[in-house]
Amino acid sequence: MEKVAVVATLMAMVVCGSLMETAIAAVYTVGDSSGWTTIGNVDYKQWAATKTFKVGDTIVFTYNKQFHNVMQVKHADYRSCNASAPIATHSTGNDSIVIKTYGHHFYMCAVPGHCQAGQKVDINVERDSSTMAPSPSIADPPTSSFLPTPSSAPTSSALSKPNSVGKATSSTITRITLGLAIAMFVGIV
Repeated sequence: MEKVAVVATLMAMVVCGSLMETAIAAVYTVGDSSGWTTIGNVDYKQWAATKTFKVGDTIVFTYNKQFHNVMQVKHADYRSCNASAPIATHSTGNDSIVIKTYGHHFYMCAVPGHCQAGQKVDINVERDSSTMAPSPSIADPPTSSFLPTPSSAPTSSALSKPNSVGKATSSTITRITLGLAIAMFVGIV
């Protein structure tokens, strides 16, 4: 009976760990308290440069929909402020966009003159190097090669290093959860 409780706890930890990775996705309001505007000389390039965007994060454009909009465009159109062929158009005044892919995501206001005045932003989502390794399939049994070694184990400084929203990174949490799950599994077998 005790083994059943341990296995149930192990399964609960794995599920919770998976949910935690999703739960820690950040939400960024473009332009912070200034929002999406031409007033106040907001430097969106500088704003984006201070953020670390990840797949799963949400960017929120807050603006007066009578005076602005948001268009996702290709790089060439972003550079030339050309709004004639948008990838997507948003116009609610409170647009939440979930980042689903790596790479550059270019946005601009299509109201004449606004993009040229600097109302455009490049959201660069870099690939997390810790997620580039292939995941083991469900058919592959855990082996000791998945356990952290002293050289690959997260250090205490890595565990406490905040990301842009002040929380441990999702890859660190995933590693901790996987390590605990494997340690518990190995301990009961």
